[in-house]
Amino acid sequence: MNPGIWEYVKVHSDDLSVEGITPSEYLKFKETLYDEKWAKDDNSLEVDFGALDLSTPHLTLPSSIGNGMQFISKFMSSKLNDKPESMKPLLDYLLTLNYRGEKLMVNDTIDTVDKLQTALLLAEVFVSGLPKFTPYLKFEQRFQEWGLEKGWGENAERCKETLNFLSEVLQAPDPINMEKFFSRVPSIFNIVVFSIHGYFGQEKVLGLPDTGGQVVYILDQVRSMEEELLQRIKQQGLHITPKILVLTRLIPDSKGTKCNVELEPVENTKYSHILRVPFKTEDGKDLRQWVSRFDIYPYLERYTQDASAKILDILEGKPDLIIGNYTDGNLVASLMSSKLGVTQGTIAHALEKTKYENSDAKWRELDQKYHFSCQFTADMIAMNTTDFIITSTYQEIAGRSVG
Repeated sequence: MNPGIWEYVKVHSDDLSVEGITPSEYLKFKETLYDEKWAKDDNSLEVDFGALDLSTPHLTLPSSIGNGMQFISKFMSSKLNDKPESMKPLLDYLLTLNYRGEKLMVNDTIDTVDKLQTALLLAEVFVSGLPKFTPYLKFEQRFQEWGLEKGWGENAERCKETLNFLSEVLQAPDPINMEKFFSRVPSIFNIVVFSIHGYFGQEKVLGLPDTGGQVVYILDQVRSMEEELLQRIKQQGLHITPKILVLTRLIPDSKGTKCNVELEPVENTKYSHILRVPFKTEDGKDLRQWVSRFDIYPYLERYTQDASAKILDILEGKPDLIIGNYTDGNLVASLMSSKLGVTQGTIAHALEKTKYENSDAKWRELDQKYHFSCQFTADMIAMNTTDFIITSTYQEIAGRSVG
């Protein structure tokens, strides 16, 4: 037997029957024997070394930094070829697209790549014969007869373009058409943005502890995202109201600000709100006073649970995208995205390790005050669990791979 291959079994003491179990089940049982409460913790740290795929190409040249989208498009198109089975994952993805249970782009009658290609051909020929500004509603029924649902475009011209992009990908995959097609796919409608520490508000907060330019940055980010969402949804021919929630901390002793208000509309937006959720003490009461960003880590797991419940209630379901900001916000985003199974984006404004000189070498002597061990660990968890990372400097990007 190869000593590098392990198999795990469970022996029932009553009849000595043997049952095979997975490595995860074995480890869970082993942890339960040691500490049952810890073993059942949904937020316990799990390291999956099997996820390391050394065959996957990586960006290595400094000139590649900032070109992640082009790299992904090239990588995805390289995995596809003219064989139908290589395109099946793409079809499977399209079949998952929906909004609150209502199918988008394709329905279940298209269950093979050949059927998809036939539907695309019929639909493209059909819309080519229509005036280019013919509204989608005028030919929606014909599309459904071919297994196609709304989401291709608001009019005949835009539908034709999207159909063509996908047809090109299926016939001869290339990164340009891959990127063009996925830029049209309707998949993002509800977004959650985390910025937890400090006094997050729209007035009378700048200059308060742990509160500065991040408030202005994130509010501007939210306004831009809402504008982009509304434009895309219109161009996709959909009638869906997007929602953006900025999650931060509710502070009862708010020093004359609105940081004690649970839900506040974001100015100059229609569908974006600030949602504030309080930290809880060990006895379940709201923590009333401000807490330094260096000292908030003991509250974040409970905060994630409480925030998740609020988000699911307000959005009436899971968000489509969770974005974290800064170390604490990125950690909560990681915990929540893992729990809900939602795409996560990490915005690494500045890695904590690079902001303090010699903090990695002197972390022990500084840990009591700054809790660098928590901050560094939170950064590593977020950066390694996220689906994509947005950074603003070369230092932050290069720091991603520094131990």
